[in-house]
Amino acid sequence: MMPHIDLESYFARVDYRGARQASLESLRELQAAHTLAIPFENIDVIRGLEVRLDLPSIEQKLVREQRGGYCFEQNALFAAVLEQLGFRVTPLAARVRWQIPAAVAMPLTHMVLRVDLGGVPYLADVGFGGLTPTAPLRLNGEEPQATPHETFRVLKTGDAFMLQAQVESDWGDVYRFTLEEQHPIDYELANWYTSQHPSSRFVQNLVVARPGRDRTRASLFNREFVVRRGAIADKRMIETPEELLEVLANQFGLRFAPGTRFGAPGSAWPA
Repeated sequence: MMPHIDLESYFARVDYRGARQASLESLRELQAAHTLAIPFENIDVIRGLEVRLDLPSIEQKLVREQRGGYCFEQNALFAAVLEQLGFRVTPLAARVRWQIPAAVAMPLTHMVLRVDLGGVPYLADVGFGGLTPTAPLRLNGEEPQATPHETFRVLKTGDAFMLQAQVESDWGDVYRFTLEEQHPIDYELANWYTSQHPSSRFVQNLVVARPGRDRTRASLFNREFVVRRGAIADKRMIETPEELLEVLANQFGLRFAPGTRFGAPGSAWPA
């Protein structure tokens, strides 16, 4: 059982005004609200700061300070909210496959959630960056499932599952996972690698993303800012640290003190 959080503050943070009970409708509305409100971001990693996974620290950062976070923070917060509302939640781990060659082995560095409702298992994930599912997905069928943004499907192979997303007319692997329950120490180890190891994508790059309404998604990868609507992408390069702060504030709701700079630890600007 996870520690309790301040649900009123969380609901205000994500502008959730729906029912407060363990139902599929509530799960759908909560996942949509969370993903629209709380951006995916690795700014603390880029600044060389510790990413803490205890729930009070996550609640302080994502709710009270109105920051974002990456999968371990986002899904830990979401799991705590769901459990406090009476949902049955099982934390899981996944190997990222999105845009990774099939021959490349990947570690278990992505946190996802299994939520059981009325005997039906669902995948819930509010922390996969630019391709975060904005609705829960059934695990007991392989048919395509529409969300407010992309269409996904969950394929079963042996004791494992592969989440796939449809981008234009093609299906791409997103991540592979099993139903083995994970524990806090498992995420602590994965979080250390993700936030500290020199080869980690999040140590090497500034990554910020948030879905918008009308099927849009905004993302920032180092200097490149992109707004996508389906296959249409509007791209531009961020030219100055001041412009970066403006984009973070106006496009992602992330505001920092004047003079703040982001880059790899020790530098002033992402490469």
